[in-house]
Amino acid sequence: MSSKETKKNKDKILPFFGVGKILPFVKPYRKTMIVMVLCGLLGSATDIGMPLFQRYSLNHFVQGGTLDTLVLFIIAYIAMIVSQAAANYVSCEHAMRVEVSINRDIRNAIFSHLQTLAFSFFNQNSVGYIHARVMSDSSRIGSLVSWSLMDTIWHTSYLIGSVVVMFSINFKLSLYVVSIVPAVVILFSIFQRRLIQVNREIRELNSIITGDFNEGITGAKTIKSLVIEDTMTDKFVNDTANMRSRSISASRLRGLFAVTMNFASSAALAIVLWRGGYIAKEEVGTFSLFMSYARGMMEPVRWIIDAFSDFVTTQVNIERVTRILETKSDVTDTPEVIEKYGDSFDPKRENWEEMKGDIEFKDVSFMYPDGDEYVLEHFDLKIPFGTNIAIVGETGAGKSTLVNLVCRFYEPTSGQILIDGRDARERSQLWLHSNIGYVQQTPHLFSGTIRENLLYGNPNATEDQIMKALELCSADSVLEHVPGGLDGDIGEGGDTLSTGEKQLISFARAILCDPRILVLDEATASVDTIIEQKIQNAIDTIIEGRTSIVIAHRISTVKNADIILVVKDGQIVERGKHDELMAEKGYYYNLYTRQYEDEATSAFLG
Repeated sequence: MSSKETKKNKDKILPFFGVGKILPFVKPYRKTMIVMVLCGLLGSATDIGMPLFQRYSLNHFVQGGTLDTLVLFIIAYIAMIVSQAAANYVSCEHAMRVEVSINRDIRNAIFSHLQTLAFSFFNQNSVGYIHARVMSDSSRIGSLVSWSLMDTIWHTSYLIGSVVVMFSINFKLSLYVVSIVPAVVILFSIFQRRLIQVNREIRELNSIITGDFNEGITGAKTIKSLVIEDTMTDKFVNDTANMRSRSISASRLRGLFAVTMNFASSAALAIVLWRGGYIAKEEVGTFSLFMSYARGMMEPVRWIIDAFSDFVTTQVNIERVTRILETKSDVTDTPEVIEKYGDSFDPKRENWEEMKGDIEFKDVSFMYPDGDEYVLEHFDLKIPFGTNIAIVGETGAGKSTLVNLVCRFYEPTSGQILIDGRDARERSQLWLHSNIGYVQQTPHLFSGTIRENLLYGNPNATEDQIMKALELCSADSVLEHVPGGLDGDIGEGGDTLSTGEKQLISFARAILCDPRILVLDEATASVDTIIEQKIQNAIDTIIEGRTSIVIAHRISTVKNADIILVVKDGQIVERGKHDELMAEKGYYYNLYTRQYEDEATSAFLG
């Protein structure tokens, strides 16, 4: 059966609610859910049975004036209470287990799938969008298949059971009581639609306020430097005022909703009092039973409507989660490659060949997935092992394109990129990435200690290897400023370190994996001159015995490169050594002389 046919059959199971799409996450817990449902039904049965005990006691003990079965009655009643408590406990415990387990599995699945997606996905989707799918949507789905399902089963069975009992005792009076239910359903549905709309508006306003609050904290320095405290405060006050207004409206609507529900319950009781008064003369227990059921029927109706609304609204959450899980990466390994080399989660390192470091672009044309123009067309370039290649150009010129292709962050639209003479697609992405050391322009560290961050580069690194990498990058000086040294906590994202210090640690992390290909993506653009000098002093030593690609912020730092590629408007317009390009007096010459003049002027004025 094809994947399309399988998907179609799954959607037939519950096409309206789309539950078929989340069945893979539900199936592992079907036994737990069966126990949850059975205990829920038992709990509902005991609730239905309570008025029957009440009816018997009033008719037999009170009106009948006898205590002949009192002992059996007490034993049965206690057994009923114990059964009810046990059933409710087990059903709630299993519902909680199902909820947290499905939440965990969906979040794990999304997070793992995100690790397999190419850069284009993250360029086209915001962090907030992805975060909401991982946390909020998964939570709604977990709640749907646990508590919403439990509520629906309990209240539906209670409503059906109580109606059956009433009709079995007094058909005519039951008709009067049940006749109010359709009107209640219509009223509740009207209120429910309006409440859902208002709650959506409140959630949207809450997101806006959260964004305002986040900007007020992360942008505090910018706000003060621009002297816009009053502007930001006014915006925040206006948004919170709107939130207050919508929340009050929602509270009023909920209050009216509660009043309507109470009115419906009172109407049902009034019907019992009106038409059931004559019963009380002969069977006060039966009268009491109808009073109990009439009073308790309205709440299940409300819960069933709520659960129905949850099923409908959660359809959106299911669709958004499955949309991410069904997203295919622009960069994938073939089944044959995975069979031999493994994937990112189960690598078969024993089959990995040792990388030398030769790179070749062979008739490569490339267009970004969200672009409409070719960035490269029929591009050829050989980078032998040990070559130091530099890529220069103005900001936004597209200098990172070649690096993105070499690292297989994107696939070429046509042509081949050869690594050691073989198409990069003939080996796994993890094999390639494990042999590349990448230092970004904006350094990123993970929460934790310096040691933990360094070990991401090489989990098996020894203390000596760690210290050697730090010394090679002149990053050992960072340890002097961190309480605890290597094992000192550097805060969320390394926020306790300066940008320059984070870059030095990132540099050491890249070196620690002993890469065959080293990529420096404007690695000195965000650091001060002292840190830049430290990195520059280390680069000449570090690139020995490696193929290196340096995206240069300052052209003066790559004059000794073996090959310099000059990028303009996303196109490579010149290539050659520094002296050759300067002699041509073209675009590179203009870039270099302009930067040289700017730096000389800054030094003079400084």
